[in-house]
Amino acid sequence: MDILGHAQIQDVLYALPGWKHEDGALVCDHAFADFVSAFAFVTRLALMAEKEGHHPDIDIRYNKVRVALVSHDAGGITKLDAAMAAKIQILMM
Repeated sequence: MDILGHAQIQDVLYALPGWKHEDGALVCDHAFADFVSAFAFVTRLALMAEKEGHHPDIDIRYNKVRVALVSHDAGGITKLDAAMAAKIQILMM
């Protein structure tokens, strides 16, 4: 799978408010009302990721969740990461 170039990554970020390009990954930080809400989101995300066969890095700190996407096997951000970020964006609504 082809790695996205800088301009392509900027297009992805434009389409996905709240996401950023950090340390070679697409990253989103989201705060929820409480720990249970954050954990529920992570559970929905884990189930979706397993179904998609594409697993993000997830960090949960009480009510804050950080999600990072990068295709390690491709060596960077790919269309698969961008598509997964869009699906995650919908889960956060």
